[in-house]
Amino acid sequence: MASGRGGLQPRKQPRQARAELTRQRILAAAAHVFAEYGHAAGTTNRIAERAQISIGSLYQYYPNKDAILVELLTRHLDAGMAATARQQDEGTPRLLEEVVRGYVRLSIDNHLDDPQLLRVMIEQAPRSPELLEKVSRYHQARTAYVRELIEDHPESRVDDVYVAARLVVSTVELLVHQLIAAPDPLEPARLENELVAMVTRYLTGGPHGQGSVAP
Repeated sequence: MASGRGGLQPRKQPRQARAELTRQRILAAAAHVFAEYGHAAGTTNRIAERAQISIGSLYQYYPNKDAILVELLTRHLDAGMAATARQQDEGTPRLLEEVVRGYVRLSIDNHLDDPQLLRVMIEQAPRSPELLEKVSRYHQARTAYVRELIEDHPESRVDDVYVAARLVVSTVELLVHQLIAAPDPLEPARLENELVAMVTRYLTGGPHGQGSVAP
């Protein structure tokens, strides 16, 4: 639960380098605390102690631990959007399997920094209207990106490209999140290979784009 101080927005937007460094220390400390203790036991006292600042100083920047968690999740979403934009700038590979691999690897890489923290952020972070809107824009942008990748690709055999793009985004995001942060996580390279095979076969209608063979 929150500390009792209301709101999910940061109290102070740092204007000086020292203030910005303090805010970064709070966020870094919170990431460690939430990953280690989870949301319920990840208290502001623990975060302040880890950041080596007073609890009063922490409250000058954030009204409660939920505001910190929301900012961590917001930064994760921003990083994912930036990575997608960079991949778009690199151009599209020729083979559909390479297209799918690029997208799957992008999703996996975005989950590798701290899977346990990511699980806390996604499953336990409070949902303000602003954050829900940001999550919606994130998924819309990724769906538009995947749709663009497969819409005119000569190997694609899907009939409804929009639905296919949404299925690919939701399937990859959900499976990567669950299997990277699981108690017995899958090794990223093996997860990547199997996801690429699964999604490529769906988009092409079968292995190597040949479709199913009639009995």
